[in-house]
Amino acid sequence: MALSASQLSVGDSYSEQIVDDLTRTQIVQYAGASGDYNPVHTDEKFVTEVAGYPTVFAHGMLTMGMTGRMVTNFVGDGRLTYYGVRFTSQVWPGDTLTAKAEVADIRDEDGQKLVDLTITTTNQDDRAVLTGQATARLDD
Repeated sequence: MALSASQLSVGDSYSEQIVDDLTRTQIVQYAGASGDYNPVHTDEKFVTEVAGYPTVFAHGMLTMGMTGRMVTNFVGDGRLTYYGVRFTSQVWPGDTLTAKAEVADIRDEDGQKLVDLTITTTNQDDRAVLTGQATARLDD
C-alpha cells in the first residue's frame, strides 16, 4: 500500500537503523558491487601510510544507498521523483547508522501530490554523516 497525503503532516518523521556495526567485509563487498576500488576504501596500508587516515572508510555511495532504502521503505517503491545528498562525515568500520526522513512539505504539482523530505543519517555518536532531500509521489 502506498503512502497517501492524508496520512502525513509537515513535521512527521520516519527513521530506521540502516546498519549496525558496519564491517570491513561490507565495505569490500560494496567495492566489488560498484567497481569502486579506490584504495581509501580497500587498502589499509595505503590509507594509513599515504593518505593519512586511521583506517579505511565506507564509500559515500554505500551510505547513500542504505539511506535510500530507508526512504523507499517510508514512501514506497517507485515513488521517488528526486533524491540528492551531501556527504558530511566519513563512515568508518564499526559505525552504526540511523537514517531519518522528516516531512518538510506536502504539495500539489502538475496534478500530483508530492511530499518533500529532509534526510539525515547519523552515526552512533549522533554525528551527521549524510544530509539531503527527497521528493516522492503520494496518493491522494
